Amino acid sequence: MPRTRFSTAEMLERLVGFDTTSRNTNLALIDFIRAYLDGWGVPYRVSTDPTGRKANLHAIVGPHMPGGIALSGHVDTVPVDGQAWSSDPFALRRADGKLYGRGAADMKGFIASCLAAVPDLQARGLARPAHLFITYDEETDMGGARRLIGDLEDSSLRPAMCIVGEPSLMQPILAHKGRLALRVTAHGKAGHSSEPGRGVNAVHAVAAAIGYVAAEQRRFAAEGPFAEGFDPPHTTPHVGTVEGGTILNIIPERASFVMEWRTIPQDDFFAEMERLRRYAATQIEPAMKAVDPACGFEFEVLDWIPGLALAPDHALTTLVKQLTGSNSTGKVSYGTEGGLYEAAGIPTIVCGPGSIAQAHKPDEWIEQTQLDACDAFLRRLADRLAA
Repeated sequence: MPRTRFSTAEMLERLVGFDTTSRNTNLALIDFIRAYLDGWGVPYRVSTDPTGRKANLHAIVGPHMPGGIALSGHVDTVPVDGQAWSSDPFALRRADGKLYGRGAADMKGFIASCLAAVPDLQARGLARPAHLFITYDEETDMGGARRLIGDLEDSSLRPAMCIVGEPSLMQPILAHKGRLALRVTAHGKAGHSSEPGRGVNAVHAVAAAIGYVAAEQRRFAAEGPFAEGFDPPHTTPHVGTVEGGTILNIIPERASFVMEWRTIPQDDFFAEMERLRRYAATQIEPAMKAVDPACGFEFEVLDWIPGLALAPDHALTTLVKQLTGSNSTGKVSYGTEGGLYEAAGIPTIVCGPGSIAQAHKPDEWIEQTQLDACDAFLRRLADRLAA
């Protein structure tokens, strides 16, 4: 691709045009970005997932060295299946100062602003590097960020700090909750429903375990512990899906549910998982195993991300407050790749255009004024990196 300048809205139009729902490949979008960066002479590294169908990209504008600041965003999106969109979700639509499309807010808007800024960043002759992290699978298991962190170890091109551009209305977010997703499966014993004593009902077993999760949800809300600034200010367990059984007159021999904990810093989701495991082992399994010792529960961790907690007096906090003009900071209950970067020793903050309230919904949108604010933020960041 020849050297081409795009406005942020024009770049967003191109990014939205790639259907990068997490179940799909993102290679066409990554190839577009590679061609764009090639045109401006920006070096980058690409790494893929084990299937080769998805790729990360780590670009560096300015001196090719460690240090500087990373701007991080994911290009995978949630599905549009079953949602009532007013227009094609993969064709950007402009109306009344808003830009509509899947990923416009979460979070292709931030990436579009970063990419549109490349020519100006390149022209500044930066004294410190501006890293661009573009990752896959944030909406599933965050495998892209985990792979990228490994690549940083191999390349020795670690940034000193990182800004994750998840939608925050351009307000600095210092902390978010941790999250663990778990599949719980009960293995029972099939039989005729007219003889319940000869079988072990797996649906009843998971129902008892779900009852424990619901009770825990109430306990956390009533007793805490509490962490000021989060909404809600306590850990939240939640069951999202349940399945089991075949037909009514067969005792179901298998049932399962998928759940999560979103934990405040005072709580440990692995410890909470062990509490659930002990409850099942002492309160549910004995009756199951009395009928058949092979019956019982299985626990499978699907994914987990650590929480984020940047100190209010950290240099990155001060920098982002100055760049945004904000006198306040916040905490959020959703998770980001920032927790993984922080756990890897890279101080990280969340700050990006758009509102999380628009994410994952039909007719997802971002305001043009938010993109303008992000563009201005990046120009001020360039001034700092060039100094």
